[in-house]
Amino acid sequence: MNAVETLTARHQKSAAHEIHQNLSIMPSLRTMIIGCVDPRVDPVFVLGLAPGEAAVIRNVGGRITPGALQEVAMLQEVARAHGARPGGRFDLIVLHHTDCGITALENHPDQLAGYFGIEQAALPTKAVGNPRAAVAVDVALLRSNPRLPRDWVVSGLVYDVHTGQVEVVVPPEAHTS
Repeated sequence: MNAVETLTARHQKSAAHEIHQNLSIMPSLRTMIIGCVDPRVDPVFVLGLAPGEAAVIRNVGGRITPGALQEVAMLQEVARAHGARPGGRFDLIVLHHTDCGITALENHPDQLAGYFGIEQAALPTKAVGNPRAAVAVDVALLRSNPRLPRDWVVSGLVYDVHTGQVEVVVPPEAHTS
């Protein structure tokens, strides 16, 4: 079997037992998670999410890039278009992890600078090689973003791929803009 056949067969088995017809487009935990595409760090499993509990954005490194910021803004508009009222607490969680593949790109400053939308000279400010420092950098960037609603609470977690433990590196706090 190829991957598509395997996955659609699994779907048929799960669809017979679980139907998620009544899920809202708005996450029930009022939570959005930005994490890495690394298959070892799927937020559904790492954080024990159930269907419909969180919106999840995944990219290389789980980093806050111009593209990630654009996706967050678009998701806000999608929610409004579906009748969600602005206001109220919403949790935005940045999830990084140890042994991240993005660290292999430290020797490719041109690629990293383009990804972050910055000059190569500014790359050290992104702390690519240190997940705890990197998650703090990204949370600070989100908290200072004037386009983020004031009552959104931003936090940063790091998942250790060797121990399976999640560490709260940056506790939840409202953003400052």
